[in-house]
Amino acid sequence: MTQDVTIAAVRAAAGERATVRFEGTRAGIVLDATGLGGAERDALEAAVRAAASAAWAGEVRLVVTAERIHRRLLAVASGKGGVGKSTLAANLAIALKARGRRVGLVDADIYGPSQPRLMAAEDQRPTAKDKVLDPVPTPYGVPMLSMGQLIQPGKAIAWRGPMAAGALTQLVDADWGATDTLVLDLPPGTGDVQLTMVQKHKPAGAIIVSTPQDLALIDATRAIDLFDKAGIPIIGIVENMAGYVCPHCGELSDPFGNGGAQATAERLGLPFLGRVPLAIGIRTASDAGQPPAAGNGADATAFHAIAGQVDDWLRTH
Repeated sequence: MTQDVTIAAVRAAAGERATVRFEGTRAGIVLDATGLGGAERDALEAAVRAAASAAWAGEVRLVVTAERIHRRLLAVASGKGGVGKSTLAANLAIALKARGRRVGLVDADIYGPSQPRLMAAEDQRPTAKDKVLDPVPTPYGVPMLSMGQLIQPGKAIAWRGPMAAGALTQLVDADWGATDTLVLDLPPGTGDVQLTMVQKHKPAGAIIVSTPQDLALIDATRAIDLFDKAGIPIIGIVENMAGYVCPHCGELSDPFGNGGAQATAERLGLPFLGRVPLAIGIRTASDAGQPPAAGNGADATAFHAIAGQVDDWLRTH
């Protein structure tokens, strides 16, 4: 067949991503796979190769190229467990996507992964190519990876620090395709996993989550100190479980106190990103794998406000 027919066949399969050159009986194709995940890239390469081979009688050579994407990591951290860090991370990822960012989510809480439940991806299992993991899709357009998707449900992960740190590296170094922002849901504390993350992967910044009471704030301050020593900027502090409105009488109460995280932010000279209320709707939606930020109800408001500040920070740093 003619060169024109071959070019048309390749363009039909790949559009402007493909460039075709001819040298004698050889057709050379350069395919730009920038921004594609592993599965998409493989599918496109196979489609182009099949189209070219069907249209050109001679030899077909195909080279796949991709530009390196500047991907920034955001660490969501706390000094202790039970402060709602994972819920904040999931909703932040979804809210940042709503603002136009190409977001991925890493559940780096190796010993207590909860993102598969939060993101309605418990039945998804990642695949791998050449030992590089492919993130799994979620209903909210945010691809994710979690140790919870790599082990049997309900099984404990009894690993020493180096093994857990190595697992984190596999999750972060996966084939994230076009993702430009990677939200890391870190385990609580300041151990091996956190040290590996700050030393090897160097996040662009960290968001610290705390409840208002003094005990949580003491531990949050330790987490802040870890990032300061590693040279990781603190984007700001979020106060979670801040105020409970009775659904029956409308009375506002503060079972965990009020304003402690904001006062700590002011004392340390850090931005205060906002409060997330102690709301039954957030809890029930999270347990059901329906993060409030994916909707437009009242429970989504706080998460989108926090994401707006994080998005502004990313634009200026």
